Amino acid sequence: MPTNLVTSGTICLILSALAALAYELTPKDVSNPRWTITAIKGTAVGALALWALLYLPNPLITAGLMLGAIGDIALTRPGQRAFLIGMAAFALGHLAYAAAFLPHLAAPNPRQTAILVALALLLASTEIWLTPHTGALRNPIRGYVAVIGLMAISATVLLPGPARETIQLGALLFVLSDLLLALRLFRAHTPRSKSLLSLTLWPAYWLGQALILLGAIGYSPA
Repeated sequence: MPTNLVTSGTICLILSALAALAYELTPKDVSNPRWTITAIKGTAVGALALWALLYLPNPLITAGLMLGAIGDIALTRPGQRAFLIGMAAFALGHLAYAAAFLPHLAAPNPRQTAILVALALLLASTEIWLTPHTGALRNPIRGYVAVIGLMAISATVLLPGPARETIQLGALLFVLSDLLLALRLFRAHTPRSKSLLSLTLWPAYWLGQALILLGAIGYSPA
């Protein structure tokens, strides 16, 4: 890899990590969000997208990261319209990741089959604990659950190759972050529980995105 690309990637990763840490540590006022918070959050994954744009030959992974940054920005703004824009951006990002994985899928082995069954049960369970509590957002939430499920399933059955497990762990953390976000938005009822979920979901999300990128850079199917 050319030295200038290594240096650029390192700078982007450091900038992304610093922005992610700053966002985690900065107090947020949901009722009156500041644009500085929006900029910090957008930079966290935006810098990863820049790294992908500079180095990664797969434009679908780059698109997934860019759409993630757009979703992050939208979710810092108040109102249902901003929420729907953010959810749509993330859904398109998941579709981009799934499309990137699609050419490299294999028949599942027994361990992967068990993971797929667990994923299917988790996705189906949202009809019990999540969608009944989402009101007018019920159908968009159902669509989003299906899309993130598609991304997770695609990552699970990737062909063997270097860094495959890195991609799979990133996808798992992304699913976890969405699960925690759903709990915070629709099931948590106390400020303490919402705060704890917020503190947990952001590191899971950022690390998931970073691992998907790092895995995609190193992945070469056998």
